Amino acid sequence: MPRFAANLSLMYTEHDFLDRFGAAARDGFDAVECLFPYDVPAAELKARLQDHGLRQVLFNAPPGDAAQGERGLACLPGREAAFREGIERALALAAEIGCPRLHVMAGIAAPEVDHAWLRECYLANLDWAAGHAAPAGIELTIEPINTRDIPGYFLNRQSQAHAAVVELGRPNLKVQMDLYHCQIVEGDVETKLRHYLPSGRVGHLQVAGVPLRHEPDLGELNCAHLFDVIDELGWDGHIGCEYRPRAGTTAGLGWWRQRPA
Repeated sequence: MPRFAANLSLMYTEHDFLDRFGAAARDGFDAVECLFPYDVPAAELKARLQDHGLRQVLFNAPPGDAAQGERGLACLPGREAAFREGIERALALAAEIGCPRLHVMAGIAAPEVDHAWLRECYLANLDWAAGHAAPAGIELTIEPINTRDIPGYFLNRQSQAHAAVVELGRPNLKVQMDLYHCQIVEGDVETKLRHYLPSGRVGHLQVAGVPLRHEPDLGELNCAHLFDVIDELGWDGHIGCEYRPRAGTTAGLGWWRQRPA
């Protein structure tokens, strides 16, 4: 059975953020992820993880100026200094709380800017970030995201992400494969799992029901079957539950509890 991590930014929102750690542990999770935990002191995050026997397996590097619509800086020429400051901040937090993995968001590409120039900036920033993270033993991930949820997002397809990872050749740079985004953009998710998981380039998986991003057993994606495929392929990482519960987090965990041990 795959290992699952509760996403504490989308799940357990019926609780205050710091209380979500205990709620996830009570429901049986032993790992968590979240989006941007920077408003909470690192010591407090570390204490909650330790108190509840949890491991933080992923969080996002800072997205830039989110209030101004930025969703990552990696592909944005002229924002390199802010990108590096964000990576350094994220690496410091990851080291303090023992998180082995950071998601680096690509950013929103302005349609009037030449794509080749954006990609050159993107690769240069990723190369710097991966090199900076390697001595700390921290893995970076890049995630294709659908443009319905984030219009204009630079990275959308699995093939684009894998091409970047192959081109840079950094062992600690991996793809974050979210089955929800993959289904919306490309479909044929089982075939893509069978193609990409054996490559060793996938560092993290995430899941949600399609199209409404509720529990994985709701909607058009047969996640129970895909979990069996992931088992068959010997995946030993975590699957982040990055979904919005339809009517209470604990009440909606039947999809997980019915999985065989």
